[in-house]
Amino acid sequence: MQPSHITIAPMLDWTDRHCRYFHRQLTRHTTLYTEMITTGALIHGNAERFLHFNPAEQPVVLQLGGSNPHELAHCANLAEKHGYNGINLNVGCPSDRVQNGQFGACLMAKPKLVADCIDAMQQACAIPVSVKTRIGIDDHDDYAFLVNFVQHLDAVGCQCLIVHARKAWLSGLSPKQNREIPPLHYERVHQLKNDFPHLQILTNGGIKTYEDIDRELPFIDGVMIGREAYQNPYFLAEIDQRYFGETSILTRHDVIERMKPYIEAERKHGTRLHSITRHMLGLFNGLPGARHWRRTLSEQAHRSDAGLEVLDAAASGAP
Repeated sequence: MQPSHITIAPMLDWTDRHCRYFHRQLTRHTTLYTEMITTGALIHGNAERFLHFNPAEQPVVLQLGGSNPHELAHCANLAEKHGYNGINLNVGCPSDRVQNGQFGACLMAKPKLVADCIDAMQQACAIPVSVKTRIGIDDHDDYAFLVNFVQHLDAVGCQCLIVHARKAWLSGLSPKQNREIPPLHYERVHQLKNDFPHLQILTNGGIKTYEDIDRELPFIDGVMIGREAYQNPYFLAEIDQRYFGETSILTRHDVIERMKPYIEAERKHGTRLHSITRHMLGLFNGLPGARHWRRTLSEQAHRSDAGLEVLDAAASGAP
């Protein structure tokens, strides 16, 4: 089981290692997730590049995309050796590219295969293996379908499920539309916890406010926050204070100062400033000066010679 009851969702092209390091400056207690990495990328590509992370990011969970038990087991073993705190299997993404690879949300139609994948990963490593899924796919969206899926996972000892409380349409909707159009059914996730009380179950989808978190926590074990954490990252600092008992939190300018040594170290290894600051654009979301912050970073951080002076110039107009 994962150590935290509040987690930050894996988001493709967003939650890379720079994003996670930034988020960790804001929150000490939430569990962070990598963006989805396919088994093919790890087996046939540069595994070291994909798996590298800063120890300061921990606790951090690797999300895998794949459907071959042997390949997933191999990647689970790699993840454990690299120091990840857990592994999560993506059974929720509905994109065409993911479907063409025979993984993601379409795997909900193959519960036996998913169970075989989880079993193989659990045999290959000692760190927790979890599943991120939907409540259904296409017209297979009744509660009995979800229960059958979970029963297969439960049978092989899977202990943690993160459930996006929407079904996924595998055709006709874009991934963005699949995050917005199918209605949310939190009550299904609550019922799942009632019927499988021994499993750790977290709610995902539409969690944007403290009120949303407070509404869910009495019924389930935790929540996974998605785009709100990215678009309004200071939300995370206040979560530490509200849910984890932190008596003081960093100011936004404190966070910027904490990022500077990391930025300098990364620039020495050839990382462009924009690769890091693109994740920081929402830091002053909703405050006077936010536009100056975003515009300065967006216009100047792309330069090959851009350094901390760009960060300082952007922050100079922020409260």
